[in-house]
Amino acid sequence: MDNLEQIGQAAQQAEQQLSQMKTSEKNDVLRAMAKKLRQQQDEIIKVNQNDLATATDIPANFVDRLTLNEERIEQMAQGLEQVAALPDPIGNVDKMWRTEDGLQIGKQRVPIGVIGIIYEARPNVTVDAFALTFKSGNTVVLRGGKEALQTNSYLVECLQTVLRDKQLNEAAVQILHDTSHETAQKLMELTEYLDVLIPRGSSRLIKSVVQHAKVPVIETGAGNCHIYVDEFAQLKMATDIVVNAKTQRPSVCNAAEKLVIHSAVAKQYLPTIAQALAKFNVELRGDDRAREILPTIGVASEDDWGREYNDYIMAIKVVDSVDEAIKHINHYNTKHSEAIVTDNYENSQQFLQQIDAACVYVNASTRFTDGFKFGFGAEIGISTQKLHARGPMGLNELTSSKYIIYGNGQIRA
Repeated sequence: MDNLEQIGQAAQQAEQQLSQMKTSEKNDVLRAMAKKLRQQQDEIIKVNQNDLATATDIPANFVDRLTLNEERIEQMAQGLEQVAALPDPIGNVDKMWRTEDGLQIGKQRVPIGVIGIIYEARPNVTVDAFALTFKSGNTVVLRGGKEALQTNSYLVECLQTVLRDKQLNEAAVQILHDTSHETAQKLMELTEYLDVLIPRGSSRLIKSVVQHAKVPVIETGAGNCHIYVDEFAQLKMATDIVVNAKTQRPSVCNAAEKLVIHSAVAKQYLPTIAQALAKFNVELRGDDRAREILPTIGVASEDDWGREYNDYIMAIKVVDSVDEAIKHINHYNTKHSEAIVTDNYENSQQFLQQIDAACVYVNASTRFTDGFKFGFGAEIGISTQKLHARGPMGLNELTSSKYIIYGNGQIRA
């Protein structure tokens, strides 16, 4: 069983070293780690295949999340290199001003400290989390799911090998080998050592962490994402966007789960999009108005509207206005990513301003909600809360701040 106190103490000690590193030193380590992943590609895939062979009781959509191949390993390596190329936020002074007392006050970026991450079946999170926490001067304690334990452990071993080669404290990244719920609960209560806890995974996992953690939590959300096809949409564009958002990788949180369509174009458009999605064997469910047009599709129940499928399933809602679309989406969404397809400027601006979500798109797929695609190199998660961070969390979101004050002998009267 993992000794969480020892792990916490080691993480704090490593953080003291990291917080003093020069940007050039951190970048050199990240580039060396990218090289290490490429060198160990065959072994990583071999270990990952062992995980896949034993993960016989997980849903098919989780198998995709668990799987590593040459392309995904290369993406992880490129993520490390992209993070190395990004500006280092640590030490930056966001603003500085002089008070009436003659004090010069600045707000400076500093590391958060020790970050804990609980995640499921996504080995790429192991590398992404380290890249971002390391560059931002933080240490990280990882607790992945049992399905990916061998893969995650081997990836951490590769990262720690590079740290040792650079004479750095390998406790900058640590992983729990005990994946029991009891150990996870103890990690959630490790307030003496963890500064923040970030859950990544299913809505059930996130809800459990939020409810039971004593450590402060940054909530990363499930994705019940919508595409609204407005009456002024270019329908060919809409089809491309819907098909991409639903089928390009349906197991991830930024995949579209719901199609909302204006009644003015529903009769013309629904047969077209149904045919396009049928090529990917997408199961469609609809409200009464959608089923009048597509009588062979299933019935969308109340449970469907708020559900994240992570599968080749999509529910359809027909509405009579952009106002009705916004009301429906805000009622059922998880505040992750929402999109409108329209050529009407007023409708696009109303959608942007009134939709309550971390990321709101006009004429683009929700699949772009990703730290890599946003230019962050990687992401620690997509925050759907409103405190501290919202949306894809990159380097700046993994920092806190402190005020630095310069005086010349002032005392308060």
